Amino acid sequence: MNLSLARSFSARKFSAFVFLIAALAAVRLPAQNLTLEGQTGGFLTPTAYVVESAKGHTFSHPAIGYHFVNAKTVIGDFQTFSITEGFRNRAEVGYTRSTNPAQGAFSDLWNFDGMNVFHGKVVAIRDGQFGPWTPGFAVGGLVRQGDKFVSGAVLQEVAALQGINQPAKAYTNGDVYVAATKTWAHPPVPFLVNLGWKATNGTIFGIGGQSTRFAGRLFGGLGIPLPGPFKTVFVPSAGFTQEPHTAQNLNLLLPGGAHLPTTLDYAVRVTQREHPHFAFDIGIGQVAGNIGTAVLPTGLPAPYPPYVALPVNLQARHVVGIGLSIRP
Repeated sequence: MNLSLARSFSARKFSAFVFLIAALAAVRLPAQNLTLEGQTGGFLTPTAYVVESAKGHTFSHPAIGYHFVNAKTVIGDFQTFSITEGFRNRAEVGYTRSTNPAQGAFSDLWNFDGMNVFHGKVVAIRDGQFGPWTPGFAVGGLVRQGDKFVSGAVLQEVAALQGINQPAKAYTNGDVYVAATKTWAHPPVPFLVNLGWKATNGTIFGIGGQSTRFAGRLFGGLGIPLPGPFKTVFVPSAGFTQEPHTAQNLNLLLPGGAHLPTTLDYAVRVTQREHPHFAFDIGIGQVAGNIGTAVLPTGLPAPYPPYVALPVNLQARHVVGIGLSIRP
């Protein structure tokens, strides 16, 4: 390669690099999308943003969300339908209906219609309110009603083993959380980082039932925006949520106790760069695999053993999820 050609090649590379940086710097990481439980945030975790209200307006246009999670081998498929209303870019409230239409073939612990989730959030400090590096801070909470999964179902299963017809108990559980979120839309690398803490007595967002007590857990995530066509942006992201170690009543089936690992999610979001009216997520979640060993009666006479120990594998270490949020 001669000197002039090398200079031309270097100039083209430099121009492409400058163009990419300029495009990335122009990206605004929006936060109108809804989580699995209906708050604004990532696929699973809430952020310190709320549904956007237009300038000079008290109320936002409501954000509507739909999520689908495929874990039907044991747990079953889950769908959620959410609606969330924002107020002056400072607060939001909403409702989510979580359903389990395609129930697991190998377990009765999730064979129920679903539960109701009511949620709210208040932004105490807006992102950038006191300078470019100031993160946003929000306080929020939610209540899940009619949660029969796992904890309530275990009581029904144990009663059935004793020949008793007992309906599953419906539990009410919830979260109280604080979240800090920072969007940096400048070179060299724009990003959105989120970190929070919650006190919860719901295991795996209530899908795992009622935990044995309220416990403090960390959650967070990171997204990197990449500019797309037609004023869109692609945001590869990863998030985590620490889980309570076990669920209430689960020791009746797993005498040695259960172990529930941290929930992880890896997703790609497609949305608009500014004032978004839609967001689409697709990703993979790592929830739980082998959580312990169950001791079950065989019902067989001697010399056969009266009980047998079986590993309990939820087969949910690689579940696929999609989400769609729309705001008129």
